[in-house]
Amino acid sequence: MAETFVLITGAWHGGWTWRPVAQRLRAAGHQVLTPTLPGLTDGADPTEHGLADVVDFVARTVEAADLHDVTLVGHSWGGYPITGAAPRLAARLRKLVYWGAFVPAAGRSLFDEVPPPYQALFTAQAEASGNNSVTLPFEVWQQAFINDGDEPVARLIHELLVPQPMQYFTETVAPLADLGVPTTYLLGEQDVALPPGEYGWHRFAERLGVPIQPVPGSHEACFTQPAALAEALLKA
Repeated sequence: MAETFVLITGAWHGGWTWRPVAQRLRAAGHQVLTPTLPGLTDGADPTEHGLADVVDFVARTVEAADLHDVTLVGHSWGGYPITGAAPRLAARLRKLVYWGAFVPAAGRSLFDEVPPPYQALFTAQAEASGNNSVTLPFEVWQQAFINDGDEPVARLIHELLVPQPMQYFTETVAPLADLGVPTTYLLGEQDVALPPGEYGWHRFAERLGVPIQPVPGSHEACFTQPAALAEALLKA
């Protein structure tokens, strides 16, 4: 049976991120949308939009295409937009999938959820940028995000990343309500973008009240393990 997937990226990424996964889902007969979110196109003004605009964009993407029985997937920071859009889209959703994603709590932004070294990095980057944006340093990208990738691949993809509007990290959305929509939490077996322990990914699955479903790869398995990730999305 054909399914419809709407895949929402994490910070610094555009819809192109999902192409290796989307190709595999489409080859299996499924419909896939991979929108680039406002403020994350190449050359975009990082000051133009707020997180509420991103939430509205995700909802309008689904509504404009009149999609139903949608599997809405959020990666990393993308957990904020999909959580914000879910109440508006509830009647159109088949399931929600959080892949290595933040799950919002009341009054807590992504900035509140990351360890102090990330907070210091984001603050310093935003203050130095001149436009309140955050650029991800290559060393952090390589060691914490795509730690299962070869260096040439990591460098190439890093060049494609765009500055992230800082307000997307500091603004909040309401927690996920009980919408009657099945929800899954996927987590890469090599995902160290957040350190284990107090700041680890496991607390977000606990917020959803669901077990973690492990998948191969790092935080960027969309590039390093696309076939396994596509299979996990189909089984979620």
